[in-house]
Amino acid sequence: MTDKKLESIIHDIYVELYLNSTPPAYFDELVANAKINEMGQKEIPFMDYYLPIEDMEKIITKKCKKIDKYWTNKIRNTIFMGCSPTNIKK
Repeated sequence: MTDKKLESIIHDIYVELYLNSTPPAYFDELVANAKINEMGQKEIPFMDYYLPIEDMEKIITKKCKKIDKYWTNKIRNTIFMGCSPTNIKK
């Protein structure tokens, strides 16, 4: 799988995760408006958004249904270790 294809799938998953979160948000706007930290990285306020882990799994599974298990697991790990909405209720 090419890096571009992988990035596209991950981006699409983040978009859907945030659209289904509480409160809903547009992922691209979060990225565009993100603060830059001292290391030059964008900081997405993911803790401000909630989505149950079951819903996150459904979205990831749906987006990865045509991808083999190795890449699906790699994408899932990237999403959960990245800036996905939290699944811990406040």
